[in-house]
Amino acid sequence: MKVFFKSHFLLLLLALVAWTGCENSNPNWKQEAENPESLHTSLKKITDVIVHDIFSPPVASRIYAYSTVAAYEAMVPGHPEYQSLQGQLTDLKDVPQPEAGQEYCYPLAGTKAMLVVGKALIFSEEKIEEFEKQLLADFQKINMPKDVYDRSLAHGEAVAKHILAWADKDNYKQTRTFPKYTIDDNPSRWKPTPPDYMDAIEPHWNKIRPFVIDSSTQFLPPPPTKFDMKDKNSQFYKEALEVYNVMNVEEAEKEERMAVAKFWDCNPYVSHHKGHVMFATKKITPGGHWMGISQIACKTANADIMKSAQAYTLTAIALADGFISCWDEKFRSELIRPETVINTYIDPEWLPVLQTPPFPEYTSGHSVISAAAATALTEVFGDNFAYTDSVEVEFGMPPRDFASFMKASEEAAISRLYGGIHYSPACFIGVEQGKKVGKFVVENVKMNKG
Repeated sequence: MKVFFKSHFLLLLLALVAWTGCENSNPNWKQEAENPESLHTSLKKITDVIVHDIFSPPVASRIYAYSTVAAYEAMVPGHPEYQSLQGQLTDLKDVPQPEAGQEYCYPLAGTKAMLVVGKALIFSEEKIEEFEKQLLADFQKINMPKDVYDRSLAHGEAVAKHILAWADKDNYKQTRTFPKYTIDDNPSRWKPTPPDYMDAIEPHWNKIRPFVIDSSTQFLPPPPTKFDMKDKNSQFYKEALEVYNVMNVEEAEKEERMAVAKFWDCNPYVSHHKGHVMFATKKITPGGHWMGISQIACKTANADIMKSAQAYTLTAIALADGFISCWDEKFRSELIRPETVINTYIDPEWLPVLQTPPFPEYTSGHSVISAAAATALTEVFGDNFAYTDSVEVEFGMPPRDFASFMKASEEAAISRLYGGIHYSPACFIGVEQGKKVGKFVVENVKMNKG
């Protein structure tokens, strides 16, 4: 019996020596740690928790932006072909740097930073913690030197803490205390829509500090069409009638339009009412859909972990600034939704294909952020990048093929007209607004050196 315990003690001692030092560590640990799957799965976990916690689209974009910036900044010191975002993103400076002359596992530091920030910005922290334990166990199996492991975790923690302190000054917490949107009898002004008549979401989002754009008003779109439902020849009446009749087409075309509308629905909270029973369906946000497309692009291109971090970060920044720009216009023009107009002036029984989201109509959020994200992804992977979008498969939607990111963003925009939740100008002008935001982001955020 004593021999048995002595032998097991020796085995444990040998394992400890292997973990602490070094001659027995895995000689290929650096190559194995560079597998981008750790980054992909970490971001997907954050998306899953965003869906679970039902964050609104603008708030979700904020979570993605800070989480991906943290990962990128923690890894960039180990990749000299890339450069830090300090001085390029508003107020980002003095990011902690690794200790000179010491060895680090930068993929470990990056994924740690992403998860620490993501966990701080969501509600269901335990879901991130459980995932993180498994991820760290996988890194331990690589058998890198323990001092490298510990030092890398500490670096990731330090960067995450710095990014969270930076995030804490973006005015988000202050906007939680600002007054709710108020409604009145102005016939052109947005009003809560069925079935839940929810309050307007994030009426003060234009006060959030942008990441790259100068201000929320930098890319003001032209004002929406003047409201006029008294004159049936008015432009606004024609636009409302277009929404009303958008599904009055041949059956094959109707089915395609239905498919497009539902594929790009991306409503994080869809309520269902049957008699006295009400239940809700949780789904991915528009930004979450595009972060999923980013992952598909990374895997399709066989991108390494740093290029994947670049794609995620640039896309998330474009999304975040796109929402700030779009929400600024939404709560300036405060335009009424088609469902309210059509039910009031044309057909009280009409229902849109999609559930109308709870905020003003102009411009279309999905149109703006899709164009911005597509511009960012085109910058990273090039134009005419063909891919299959399977992001919505887990929500019951079949995959769709696209010849480029811009083609996908154009379909996302027109889907809002097909869905009955936007007039056409909000879609087409929204695309142009998003392109301007995206172009400004890619021109002012330089990640590759040279």
